[in-house]
Amino acid sequence: MQKVLTAAEMREVDRLTTERYGIPSIILMENAAHAVARVITEKLGGSVKGKRILILCGKGNNGGDGAALARILWTNGASIYLVLFGNVIEIKGDARTNFDSVATLAQTGYRFRFEQVNRDEASSRDWFSEFIYDFAITRIDAVVDSIFGTGFRGPLEGPMGPILETFWSNLNRRFHEIALISVDLPTGLGADESRPNSWHFFPDTTVTFTSPKAANALAPASRFNGELIVASIGSPQELIDEQPSQLYLAEREDAATWLERTGFSSNSYKNKRGHALLIAGSENYAGAAVLAANAAMRSGVGLVTLACPADTKTEIASRILPEVILQTLDPTADDSELKNADAIAVGCGLDANNKAIESFVRKLVEERTTPVIVDAGALWFFNAEIAENHPDAKASPLLRKEGSDLPPLILTPHEGEFLRLLGDEENHPVGETPPPHLRKEGSKIKDRVAAVREFAQTHDVILVLKGERVLIGHPDGRVVVNPTGNSGLGKAGNGDTLAGILAGFVAQAAKMEIDIFETVVAAVYIAGMAGDIAEKKFGKRVMTASDVRECLTEVFAELEKD
Repeated sequence: MQKVLTAAEMREVDRLTTERYGIPSIILMENAAHAVARVITEKLGGSVKGKRILILCGKGNNGGDGAALARILWTNGASIYLVLFGNVIEIKGDARTNFDSVATLAQTGYRFRFEQVNRDEASSRDWFSEFIYDFAITRIDAVVDSIFGTGFRGPLEGPMGPILETFWSNLNRRFHEIALISVDLPTGLGADESRPNSWHFFPDTTVTFTSPKAANALAPASRFNGELIVASIGSPQELIDEQPSQLYLAEREDAATWLERTGFSSNSYKNKRGHALLIAGSENYAGAAVLAANAAMRSGVGLVTLACPADTKTEIASRILPEVILQTLDPTADDSELKNADAIAVGCGLDANNKAIESFVRKLVEERTTPVIVDAGALWFFNAEIAENHPDAKASPLLRKEGSDLPPLILTPHEGEFLRLLGDEENHPVGETPPPHLRKEGSKIKDRVAAVREFAQTHDVILVLKGERVLIGHPDGRVVVNPTGNSGLGKAGNGDTLAGILAGFVAQAAKMEIDIFETVVAAVYIAGMAGDIAEKKFGKRVMTASDVRECLTEVFAELEKD
């Protein structure tokens, strides 16, 4: 997991890198430029020789990165057109050093053109028309956005917004196959903001440095970064670890490491790989139970048992994988057999109006002796208790017993279910105004990260908030953003598939004594990755939850190569 830093935390890391470790800031700028140069070289087929590259720079350190990049690409054989929105005499520090260097290069006139454009000139129609005309008769291979970095505070004011918007749209109309690269952040996005508040660039790739920022990681801003590459530029990891941020971005390595730790050995057999129990299904939602159980069976777990209501057993039996053990759920019977499971997932397709099942689920959660995943129908049983105890009480008594050390409880709501768990504004406890991050914007949570963090801490649960960029909250305050997945997963059945994958993964982790939170992060990452493969194979319109399950085979094969 990579720690997501604020702009202020990033500045502190840069400062300490120089003060504590003696690495000059201009070296960090040079390393950043080399990192972007490597990405551009890869995007252009392995060499920039003979390529024509336009670099747009601002007057700050982000522009300094762009100036250093221009020199590096020119040295490697590229033809450079560098545009500075400002004047070199206005620039200070390391950025000035790099701009002085490129100004000297440009004087040779050899494959290097350097223009300094003030805002009045940039807004001049004559200059703009001339600039566009130059590129209309010239091939261009890449455009680099190095105008604003982490210091940007939106929205774009004055003439710059309209100028850049018109400029960018003209480039897109004229050049359809160029690489569009943003340095650190796409211009127009604030580093600490999860939502754009002005017009912004739409790059194919964003190369950010040291650690991702909120705008790189959180939706909806994250969707405007294109491919995100986090490049190390020389700051020691311990400086990143020292920063107070509790926001993280899951990464491929998390999933690959988990698969390695739970890999099959020569003496592996079913009782060593965990037993997942799913309590799921109802007359109208038998398919949910089938999807969850079949996904659990594909997870690598040793045993999967599905307990379903008697009136759905025949239908489920005809559709479920033969390897799944199918039992009848009797909510009034002795539940001692549940203790044989290493993880339990409850809720997929359950009847939320069945009082006997409600009592059964409440008891299961209260008296759990193994990790329990609460999904879908089962979440309804906790809405009132949670709302009554939020925000003043420590936790719902059904979710945490004071002084007890219960196994982890994992809740997996989508946003609508989460809103019900939180309680609505009109009926907020004791008539108080809810805190800002819990207030609705239409039908959405205003600050998803803050809401997930507070809920997980208050109720001592692992919370998996589904939706664009799934968030995973830990009771200690950590929140992990999952970057995999796509909108094709927003169809019926994918929540059930995720619940099954979680059940299988958690059962393996419990059996092998692996951290459950890390396991949930890996499971969500892998489920999203399977969705991404399904999108490539079938397309968002056609892909189904069953397709996602079957794509797990390719995910495991790909990650195990790592």
